[in-house]
Amino acid sequence: MRMSLPVELVLELPFATDGLPGVGGQLRASPEDFVVEEIPLYQPQGEGQHLYVNLTKVGLTSREVQKGLAQVFGVHPRDVGLAGMKDKHARTTQTFSLNLGYMADSVLEEAPARIQEALPVTVNWVQRHRNKLKRGHLLGNRFRIRIRELALPVDQALERAQAIAQAIRERGLPNFYGPQRLGRQGDNVRRGRAILQGEWRTRDRWLRQFLLVSYQSYLCNRYLARRLEEGLFDRILAGDVAKKHDTGGLFDVEDPEVEQPRYQRQEISFTAPMYGRKMRPAQAEAAELEARVLEETGVELEELAQAGVSGTRRLGRILVPDLAVAPVEGGLEVAFSLPKGAFATTVLREIMKVSYAELAHVPSGGEDD
Repeated sequence: MRMSLPVELVLELPFATDGLPGVGGQLRASPEDFVVEEIPLYQPQGEGQHLYVNLTKVGLTSREVQKGLAQVFGVHPRDVGLAGMKDKHARTTQTFSLNLGYMADSVLEEAPARIQEALPVTVNWVQRHRNKLKRGHLLGNRFRIRIRELALPVDQALERAQAIAQAIRERGLPNFYGPQRLGRQGDNVRRGRAILQGEWRTRDRWLRQFLLVSYQSYLCNRYLARRLEEGLFDRILAGDVAKKHDTGGLFDVEDPEVEQPRYQRQEISFTAPMYGRKMRPAQAEAAELEARVLEETGVELEELAQAGVSGTRRLGRILVPDLAVAPVEGGLEVAFSLPKGAFATTVLREIMKVSYAELAHVPSGGEDD
């Protein structure tokens, strides 16, 4: 067992709009203040053995709905698919699939009433499709979030928020993981590191994997923070593994001067390291930065590999072109869309200018999609 000196966790993150003051305030006075809607990857085709059910829920986890639908239609919960988990303490709209075989039209017609009699949800539509919904079968999520108890009058807060929104639309934001993944006060991160160091064990395989991913997410945050702090967020670097926003394709940056105009036009973005044995490595200048960030944490790639952490690349910059702010009774409403895997708190903390820890209770908006 390799023993290492303790390394202090750095959970607070820099702001991309640091020069613009925020509005303060509080989030989620009620579930209606935090509205999330899935953006589907595809539409059901109207034929097939899977029943797609789009519904809106409040006060239920996605897992509870999944089990409830299974009971209504007499199938195993594993035959109920979903694209991503949604928070209990929000108003969320998402789609589930049920493998019912080649059902009669009457099953389709009666499904909304059967579901609404058994579960406290609103069924928006049902339709047939050929395949099961699986995790990740969505483009992202659309949000409408209200900020209340502002630190200043609404008109002044609106002016501040609109200035921040304009900066975000022009520049994008680092794709930080939210405190929901890392745990209150970084508890998940500490336990994940303890597993890597051989200082703590659990027989719960799911918990072990979750804590290791939490630590992996923390490392990714440290990379993104360093890139912002060193003035490298607005640049594409030699050796970056870049991602095309239109197709999702990855490529290695050989000539930064050639690719920088595409970066500024928001056609491409750099990817950040999710350190692990299967992670596609960066090259040149980008690789040096990735190695330096990892070295400062006191963890080695070999440790991650031995622990079974596979690794991947994560989109380093999220674009929020539809970000809008409007006054509502008692505060402001912020509306925007994010790609799957991104956290709503990344946008909210920029507008509010509150600490990372203060947002630990806020719904993720389905970041684990």
